[in-house]
Amino acid sequence: MKNNSFFLIITFCIITLSCSYTSEKDLIEQINPTELITYSEKIKPIFDSNCISCHSSPPINGSGISLTTYNSVKSSIENTNLIDRINWQPGQSGFMPLGGSRLPQNLIDLIIQWQLEGFIE
Repeated sequence: MKNNSFFLIITFCIITLSCSYTSEKDLIEQINPTELITYSEKIKPIFDSNCISCHSSPPINGSGISLTTYNSVKSSIENTNLIDRINWQPGQSGFMPLGGSRLPQNLIDLIIQWQLEGFIE
């Protein structure tokens, strides 16, 4: 009986610790095609929550760039494969966020829409 209880506790811990939290708003909020996406309102919070733990100023953990400002994010999208890297599937070389879960597709879509709309600050 002790082995079964131990197994159940370990299984519960593994399942609980492997889950990540994404707010309900992130999961259900869809892009409104008439709404202009701005860096300060929509994009900065995505990068602040998911990227700056490594891409801070100065960058740490081997990351090569800072993603803390409008200019740095815009430049990274224009001059590197940043959108491709956050759009790749976990396990692919170069996937971001490194060691984390893939961003929800609606957040990736917001970043792409922001780019398409001309990087409104």
